[in-house]
Amino acid sequence: MCGIVGYIGKKDINKILLDGLKELEYRGYDSAGIATMSDGEFKEYKAVGKIKNLEKKIYQTSETKNNTDKSSTGIGHTRWATHGKPTELNAHPHLGDYSYVVHNGIIENYKELKDELIQVGKKFVSQTDTEVIVHLFEYYFDKLNDSKKAFDATISRLQGAYSILLITQAQPDKIYFIKLGSPLAIATCSDGEYYIASSQSPLIGLANSVTYLEDGISGVVYENKVEFFEKNKRVTNDIKWQDLPISKLSAQKDGFRFFMEKETYEQSSVIVDTMMGRIKDDEIVFDEFDSDFLKNIDGVLISACGTSYHAGLTGSYLFERLSKIRTQVEVASEFRYKQPLLSNKTLFIAISQSGETADTIEALKMAKKAGLKTVVVCNVDNSSMTRVADVTILLRAGIEKGVASTKAFSTQVTVLWMLSLYIGKQIKTISNKLLKSEIKALRETPKYLIIDENIHQKCQRLSKRYLHGDGFFFIGRDVFYPLSLEGALKLKEISYIHAQGYPAGEMKHGPIALADEKLFTIALMPKGLLYEKTKSNVQELIARDSVVLSISPISFKLADDFIKTKDSEHYMHEFFEMLVVLQLFSMEVAIRLGNDVDMPRNLAKSVTVE
Repeated sequence: MCGIVGYIGKKDINKILLDGLKELEYRGYDSAGIATMSDGEFKEYKAVGKIKNLEKKIYQTSETKNNTDKSSTGIGHTRWATHGKPTELNAHPHLGDYSYVVHNGIIENYKELKDELIQVGKKFVSQTDTEVIVHLFEYYFDKLNDSKKAFDATISRLQGAYSILLITQAQPDKIYFIKLGSPLAIATCSDGEYYIASSQSPLIGLANSVTYLEDGISGVVYENKVEFFEKNKRVTNDIKWQDLPISKLSAQKDGFRFFMEKETYEQSSVIVDTMMGRIKDDEIVFDEFDSDFLKNIDGVLISACGTSYHAGLTGSYLFERLSKIRTQVEVASEFRYKQPLLSNKTLFIAISQSGETADTIEALKMAKKAGLKTVVVCNVDNSSMTRVADVTILLRAGIEKGVASTKAFSTQVTVLWMLSLYIGKQIKTISNKLLKSEIKALRETPKYLIIDENIHQKCQRLSKRYLHGDGFFFIGRDVFYPLSLEGALKLKEISYIHAQGYPAGEMKHGPIALADEKLFTIALMPKGLLYEKTKSNVQELIARDSVVLSISPISFKLADDFIKTKDSEHYMHEFFEMLVVLQLFSMEVAIRLGNDVDMPRNLAKSVTVE
């Protein structure tokens, strides 16, 4: 996850670019940089860490103290490292001999291109895949003496998913762009200025009209003009311009009623970011590990709290099923006091959205002190947990402002699914056939997180029926058991209604004593995993007059209500679609009760106390 901004106009360009990067800082803050151009002269500033470090560097430079920089063309970038460590050399923009480039995404064939460019004398200074773009452009420009043709030739060679901005001394009044698989928007105002960004939030208040580029659209921005192309042919009629919201708050919510709703809808796209660069051909790649890290590991211990604990439980099923490795999951607040027996052949995985969860930090420190190899799965770089663990795997979910976690959970489960495959490959316990099949399923997962408006509307309608009763059971089997725990937690957090998750087969061992017409049951009934067993457990509840909402691709006529999900051969696709349904259902119940969904009572986003 990274952020891009660009600008052509007559305002203070340093301020425009910095303010834009601040709006995008949630997308990455390993490093940041800007490049500006005035009278054919480049100026470049880069800094490691947050945007404030870059801002300080710019305004401490003598010639920029009093806004004397009159550059009218510029690009900027805030980085979440994928290729190479967070250093100034690896920070964007990247410089050739006379051009700068910023880039979001992955250039999958960068090694081949880099080798080719080195052979013709190009010098590389960074570890990034991005640097090949600027050198490739200049290679073609030197041959063609035409910047548009050189840019087209460059992007024709790139493989992967990306959005790119490029400026060059050869044509200092233009910004070249391309969008393919990574978002990019272009906005303008009545003054004829143009703004470019990887989301609309930096554009609000500056521009009044925006177009969100479709994949394959490239072009060039001038002052007072923009041209669009697709496969080298000019595009005019297919470019749709929209009005931008006026309010920054509205922009942050993108028209949704609550951040939780927005973040639920974002899950499909952030899953793509989570997988980007980690799935290559038929392999799972985690550059975070060195070749010996998993040597002699014979077990996995996962520790977390709340929603992250539910992700860990889900992961335990995947580790044992796919990696064939013994896996234990512990609630961090209990683990730290139980005097656990620890083996240094166990891989310890701590999971946290914030990286500041106090109980999980202490559990991590215990494991570290006992000599275990430690991994943190986290959404926030440079957090406390990332500084303690041996290895950090970032979720790339972006800022999650809703207190009730949504996209952090889905990205945590995705990382654990990928990690189960990676470990299985490293310790040679997974067949190539199964690995290939699971990677195919992973690639297809984002489409199961795209929200069907009909399902959302049904959740809205059903929410009225489920406001009053004695409480909820959420039931499921296998990975749908931890999903039932997560569904119950979501409802409790934001509606303040009592809910409890159970393994479906455990109902008859006591909880079924509560079943009556005032008890609501949410039944997770996947076609691809233990459907008949779960169906039998649900029938036991129906026989005791419990009101049942079935969530399944298969219609269950005995249930009082039914939400139909898509049919899929892979149980994890059903898992993710049912996750979305549970999040929407809980949210709609809470909204109907008049609760503040984003800031539920008694809760905080990051639990930094014991």
